[in-house]
Amino acid sequence: MKDFHSIIRWIFNFFFLYRYPNLSVAAPAAPKPPCSSLTRGFHRAALRLQDETKADNPASSSSSSSSSSSSSYHEHYQAQSAEQDTDTTASDKTEIPNTSYQDQSGEQGEEYETEEQLQARILTAALEFVPMYGWSMEAIGAGAETLGLSSASTGMFYNGGGDLVLHFIAQCNSQLTQILAEQHNQVQLGQAEAKETAVFLRDAVETRLRMYIPYIETWPQAMSLLLLPHNIPDSLKHLSALVDDIWYYAGDRSTDMNWYTKRAALTGIFNTTELVMLQDTSPDFQDTWNFLDNRIQDVVNMASTAKQVQSTGEAVAQGLMGAAVTLKNLTGLNQKR
Repeated sequence: MKDFHSIIRWIFNFFFLYRYPNLSVAAPAAPKPPCSSLTRGFHRAALRLQDETKADNPASSSSSSSSSSSSSYHEHYQAQSAEQDTDTTASDKTEIPNTSYQDQSGEQGEEYETEEQLQARILTAALEFVPMYGWSMEAIGAGAETLGLSSASTGMFYNGGGDLVLHFIAQCNSQLTQILAEQHNQVQLGQAEAKETAVFLRDAVETRLRMYIPYIETWPQAMSLLLLPHNIPDSLKHLSALVDDIWYYAGDRSTDMNWYTKRAALTGIFNTTELVMLQDTSPDFQDTWNFLDNRIQDVVNMASTAKQVQSTGEAVAQGLMGAAVTLKNLTGLNQKR
């Protein structure tokens, strides 16, 4: 009978635990009476069901905690992303470092200067030291030091003093071209009267040769450097450009053989006057300018003589043709038969 009551009690507990799994059944205070194998089986089944129910509850709580931790991580990631975006925007608003350079005059360029521009600056600064060191690497090194550069920068100039002479000639030609262009614009605007061709040529050559005066003592050295084989092509190029610009602004637009003869004549005048200038000791090189006047006048006279010969030849040819026609008329050869 006691076993039957025990069975009924454990059956009740079994269904009660199944209905309410979160509740636990307190053990009786009185000592357990001995039970049969059937009672122990129901008891073990009830305990197993209770353990399985408790095992399911932590899984659900673990999933809920996992979801909460996932949501918190997502919120943390969004907050961190917002901070990174703020930092990126702040960094974008920072000032971009300046990559421009500032030259000796204080003017600021938009880009870094090229190697050619740096060489031109060094050579221009070196012209100040030509009277002291001549057309040499020493002058170039001194010019580089005035710009705050090392004297080792002279390694950029493989031609040595020849590069300095050619730079000076190109600079002088550019200055003369600017002067002639300004005079031409003044004539076009009616602000000045046009010069005669001979006067224009004389003034242009004198203006160009006067640029040698500050370096007249060392100019023989410069001429010797220009006569070196590797410098001759560039020297002839600068000379031909000079003569062509002078004739262009003088109004020459010829396209026949006169184009070559005029430039060859002016080239000879410039070179011979340059040689006379090196030996001139008169005040303000007056003897040189007199020599230049005579040579320009010779060219003008030659041009006039050529025109006279051409016109005379044409007149003689026309006279001969007229005499032949007259002779034919006298002999009756032109009469129609």
